[in-house]
Amino acid sequence: MSTDETKVRPLHPEGAPRNPGFAGITGEFDLTEAQIRGTEYVGRRPVDGGHASVAGTLPYQIADRNPDAPLFEGPYAERLEKILTRYPDRQAALLPALHMAQEIRGYLSPQSMDEVAARLELPPAYVRGVATFYTMYNLQPLGKYLIQVCTNISCNLCGADAVLDAFLEHTGNDMGEVSSDGRFTVIEAECLGACGFPTVVQINERFFENVGTQDVPSILEMLK
Repeated sequence: MSTDETKVRPLHPEGAPRNPGFAGITGEFDLTEAQIRGTEYVGRRPVDGGHASVAGTLPYQIADRNPDAPLFEGPYAERLEKILTRYPDRQAALLPALHMAQEIRGYLSPQSMDEVAARLELPPAYVRGVATFYTMYNLQPLGKYLIQVCTNISCNLCGADAVLDAFLEHTGNDMGEVSSDGRFTVIEAECLGACGFPTVVQINERFFENVGTQDVPSILEMLK
């Protein structure tokens, strides 16, 4: 083998356009974000939960919800029944049931928690104790898009505080508030579990990696 054949070709030769990278993948390739993430091959998530084995694990923070919608009716009633088959008793199904209520209405009001308690035959105080313990349950109305900026150690070292400030500035509201157009709520997240791609931002059920302050306007414009 010749010396030339053993040389490693540089990933980004001088003057070549650099791919911005998706999910941490960079290089000289002509692939779209959808192709990298495989989102073109993901089917529509069924409201009824699909197969019982995954009915309790579907994403919950979606953009389209109705705070006045009925709980556990139609396909959602079917999904709850599938969830119940996965647990030894109704109490064990409380977390996915709360998630489903939040998916439908956007947040867990006292009324929603009481309805979950009644359906699962649990004391309302017990349900409220669980719902208020976990930060993933929202206890007040949110914007259409919940923007969570990770500020834990890896992201913090890579400018997460500045990214958080940029989202607050460009949405024109304070932490945890709903923007005047009803579209955005920005909060700080303790850790989003993607420490290799800081700064990480989760918007509803979608992750954005390697976010810098310069990316914030384009992300918000895409959501609009």
